[in-house]
Amino acid sequence: MIVDRQGRRFRNLRISLTSACNYACTYCVPNGKRLVAAQDELSAEAMARGVAYLIEAAGIERLRITGGEPLVSPKLEAFMGAVGQMGLDDISLTTNGQLLARKLPLLVDAGIRRINVSLDTLDAAAFRGIARGGDLATVLDGMDQASAAGLKIKVNMVPLRGQNLDQVMPLLDYCLERGYELRFIELMRMGHLASDSNAFLQQFVSLQQLLSLIGERYEYQQADAPVDATAVRYAIPGRGHFGVIANESVPFCRTCSRLRLSSTGWLHGCLSSSNRHYVGDLLDKPRHQALPALQGLLMKALGDKQEVAFSGGATVMKIIGG
Repeated sequence: MIVDRQGRRFRNLRISLTSACNYACTYCVPNGKRLVAAQDELSAEAMARGVAYLIEAAGIERLRITGGEPLVSPKLEAFMGAVGQMGLDDISLTTNGQLLARKLPLLVDAGIRRINVSLDTLDAAAFRGIARGGDLATVLDGMDQASAAGLKIKVNMVPLRGQNLDQVMPLLDYCLERGYELRFIELMRMGHLASDSNAFLQQFVSLQQLLSLIGERYEYQQADAPVDATAVRYAIPGRGHFGVIANESVPFCRTCSRLRLSSTGWLHGCLSSSNRHYVGDLLDKPRHQALPALQGLLMKALGDKQEVAFSGGATVMKIIGG
């Protein structure tokens, strides 16, 4: 087992199935261009082999499938069929929900029981302005169908001053009424926002600002969460829960257990580090050759983690799925 001096190790793997996306969200893609798959993306077989090797080399217990947008990838079915046989404690998926209803039978058959849906507003016009693609009604219908099929749903919202701050309470009420858990995600200093502090500060909404807004309507109390959780979780008695991934306000680097594998074969141990480690060439090698080399790269990736708090990073979130 690979462990650093703070007792951290890799338990949770996030794998970006593709860098392609059918949205071009303002906080992710500043130029407004939709993303396409990289020319050198790994095959479904190679990515599944990478998961298997990382389970053995790092002790990975939980897998989250991300993108880009994973539901646009033609590799989805083959990849999920393979990793579903690996005995992981949990396999989940993050999606923008645009193709959720269409892909729902595939997800259910593959054993997915938990999804996160990225949704920043319930206002159709604001939705188009932020996502620059897709259709709000289609997303909401997909969530309803997924919930009816028994999937547990969390909704991810990035509050942005001047764009969707007025949607904090409507979206919270919407989620509480339907039994979804809303997760507010503080804007991160990544990609173009890492080098433009003015743009970041103009849009940033803090944990305290969110709690102040919510406290005007609801009484809440902090709830328990796993030791390596990224979200500060709150209970609204008699109604449900919400959480805040407060990367800036309440850093969680000291307990981070995440490892990321990009669709092009790069390991990222920390979003706040520009370091990355190529493993694509190892995935074509037999286990006895790949594992020793992989363990060496995992040591480097674990050493990339910040000691205390995220300090910003040039890595573009769209490449590694958040």
